[in-house]
Amino acid sequence: MQDVVLNQITKTYNKGAVRAVDEVSFSVDKGELFGLIGPDGAGKTSIFRMLTTLLLADSGMATVNGLDVVKDYKQIRSRVGYMPGKFSLYQDLSVEENLSFFATLFNTSIAENYDLIKPIYVQIEPFKNRRAGKLSGGMKQKLALCCALIHRPNVLFLDEPTTGVDAVSRKEFWEMLAGLKQQGITILVSTPYMDEATLCERIALIQSGKILSIDRPEAIINQYPETLYAIKAAHMSKLLHDLRSNPQVKSCFAFGEYHHVSFQRSDTNQEVQLLKYLQELQHVGLEIKQIQASIEDCFIRLMNKEHAGSRH
Repeated sequence: MQDVVLNQITKTYNKGAVRAVDEVSFSVDKGELFGLIGPDGAGKTSIFRMLTTLLLADSGMATVNGLDVVKDYKQIRSRVGYMPGKFSLYQDLSVEENLSFFATLFNTSIAENYDLIKPIYVQIEPFKNRRAGKLSGGMKQKLALCCALIHRPNVLFLDEPTTGVDAVSRKEFWEMLAGLKQQGITILVSTPYMDEATLCERIALIQSGKILSIDRPEAIINQYPETLYAIKAAHMSKLLHDLRSNPQVKSCFAFGEYHHVSFQRSDTNQEVQLLKYLQELQHVGLEIKQIQASIEDCFIRLMNKEHAGSRH
């Protein structure tokens, strides 16, 4: 059974000048952890706001929990949990007051659904009398998640929940999501962090309002068609320029301390030829190794393919 279905959803701003969401279609199965992966401005927040009935689409249709997002908006609001990207709880209320307030909004109580939020809430309970505005980023994130869950929603929408929090809090957050999934909650999470894509069961890669690919993360990685290499040298900016100037090189992008490179054609001699070319250009400290593509490599390749297609 599918808990979320989008069919050709489009959303424009500035009287149609900005196409934020461009005929997007995908579905999410009941109990699935689904990721919407893309950079800022890709259309992720607009999609979430339409699915949570806070924004009307220009065209297309969508259902959540089998309910139409336009006609059945009141029922949907009682069945979904939504954690917006910007911390939106009451800064002057304490942790406990925020939670009580959200429980009251949904005609429930903390006690009634405590078993669901307990694994998360116990981590912030020692600070239950602290004002929400005085919490650290990781603590705010946990409180916001508790408030989104307090009415025991069927579907949970988390818009960039780990943006601006430290690496430990990010890891903890994904562990909490895995726990919630065991409770049978359908979870949609959006993130600009490509490394988080592999923590989802299925993902949709999105750029400029268009879906580039939808599949399991490992399936998207396995579809990467070229052999990929990581290269580094003493002068990385010169290396990037020289690699991009080489007619053998198909693509080259900076990735942390390496550049990721693919060739125009598969040839066992490529590495040797490339090293010779770079040595002739006086590069020192050269290192080259074959690697497996990451989700980010796949995203860049699909994005360039989309750009090339739109130019023709």
